[in-house]
Amino acid sequence: MKVVIVDYGMGNLRSVAKAVERVAPKATVLVSDQAQALLDADRVIIPGQGAMHDCMREFMARGLHDALLRAAAEKPFLGICVGMQMLFDHSEEGDTPGLGLLPGRVRRFAGDMVDAQGVPLKVPHMGWNEVIPVAAHPLWQGIAEPGSAGERFYFVHSYYCDPADSKAIAAQTRYGTPFTCAVAQANIAAIQFHPEKSAAAGLRLLENFIRWQP
Repeated sequence: MKVVIVDYGMGNLRSVAKAVERVAPKATVLVSDQAQALLDADRVIIPGQGAMHDCMREFMARGLHDALLRAAAEKPFLGICVGMQMLFDHSEEGDTPGLGLLPGRVRRFAGDMVDAQGVPLKVPHMGWNEVIPVAAHPLWQGIAEPGSAGERFYFVHSYYCDPADSKAIAAQTRYGTPFTCAVAQANIAAIQFHPEKSAAAGLRLLENFIRWQP
């Protein structure tokens, strides 16, 4: 099996690659910015970190657009953090068009959010938070059942995805208000949190992705 981590100059590429190597020791794990590598891959992961407009600019400049669309249509595909946000139609961050693979928008957290005790919440949302699956999916195997108390994963973000189709929502997290932190549609899955920074639960999710047969 060949797993390609898409290199577009952003994201925790090496950390993601090391985590995948750990859960899939027999796989070939390649970090690449070459379109052909995406087409040759058995599975594709697009991580992300940084501003949406910078990520999209670099992504387009490296000629990865068409190859990624084809890969997302044909093989198991995982987006992480900004790699999730890029899949949607549009982001408020820099008024940036996305790839349009999933209908919906990426919105900024409100600046006046408070927790259950009325304490103001900071933006960006940074740290560990509970992820509650809302729909059954192989990603959650051995992690949590839909509607049950979820595992905690690590987040770093100021923007969140707002899918137009509620059927695509795979999990939610509460930060002031509930927001979508995972989506799944056909062979595409995407998560707002960072599994490579989320200890055992994050490794289990990556292992589930490697085993997933959509």
